[in-house]
Amino acid sequence: MRQPFDPSQDGLDEPRPARRSRALIALVVLLAAEAALLWAAVLWLILELLTQQPTSFASALAILVLTVVAALWVSTITVGTLRGRSWIRAAAVTWQLVQIFIAVGCFQGFYARPDLGWALLVPSVLVLVLLFTRSVVQATSTREP
Repeated sequence: MRQPFDPSQDGLDEPRPARRSRALIALVVLLAAEAALLWAAVLWLILELLTQQPTSFASALAILVLTVVAALWVSTITVGTLRGRSWIRAAAVTWQLVQIFIAVGCFQGFYARPDLGWALLVPSVLVLVLLFTRSVVQATSTREP
């Protein structure tokens, strides 16, 4: 049976959710931006697949599938970060390393695109730094009851 509402209690018995640190909010914003850009890439790849004739349909489809998987992965990391899950640190580090490797590839070669390289490298380094700040580690550590 439910107790009648007592305004004098004001919810003092219930634990209040901890405030999120600025570092955690910045981390979530960066991860959400990465996820949004990946979903935009998915839409662009679908549009290209429907409107252009690919040289290799199998390769185009494989790239689309890999991009969808990456978008799902980064979206899941973002939600996990909001929920304070401890597994997000390893997943986010792995994704940031993938982005860094792609960024390094953008700086070299015949079709070098340093602008894309910097656009991938800077957020990746920021996310890596934020992942290991004290407040983010505390917010994403397993809590004992």
